[in-house]
Amino acid sequence: MELVKDKDYFVLTTNVDHQFQLAGFDKKRLFYTQGDYGLWQCSKACHDKTYDNEDVVRQMVAEQKDMKIPTELVPKCPVCGAPMTMNLRCDNSFVQDDGWYAASNRYDEFILCHKELHILFLELGVGANTPVIIKYPFWKMTAKNPQAVYVCINKQEAYAPREIVDSALCIESDISEILKDIVSD
Repeated sequence: MELVKDKDYFVLTTNVDHQFQLAGFDKKRLFYTQGDYGLWQCSKACHDKTYDNEDVVRQMVAEQKDMKIPTELVPKCPVCGAPMTMNLRCDNSFVQDDGWYAASNRYDEFILCHKELHILFLELGVGANTPVIIKYPFWKMTAKNPQAVYVCINKQEAYAPREIVDSALCIESDISEILKDIVSD
């Protein structure tokens, strides 16, 4: 958070673990493209709504015995009665609710407003699992904007295509160590 506290920033992430929010990032500047462990959805995706699950999950943890939770705490869809599941993009039942679309629109608006400005596309730890979400778009936007800079920090997969090599910095190293060095300077 310290790195961007006085910056106009936006975080696009495929992580689903709330770590950006827990670190103090503004929720309105985050787009969790692949879902969110903190949300449930109908396992049958009978409707496009997600539900905050923190209170019930904490209750489940408190009341579990022998690695089991009380039956009455098993979440059921309020519409069709099917079991609830985590809001994770793992198959064709992923629910993109109003919050997902609002975050997507905020990200699109941020990119549109900055498309011809000096901008840093900072990619942290993106691997080959889902490159079409972050890596490839960052490369494409860097190639189209002569004022853009692409920085990739990744312990094993720091690279960029030759088309943007003059606008790219790729660092094969531990992300936490690099960020500590940047913030302490």
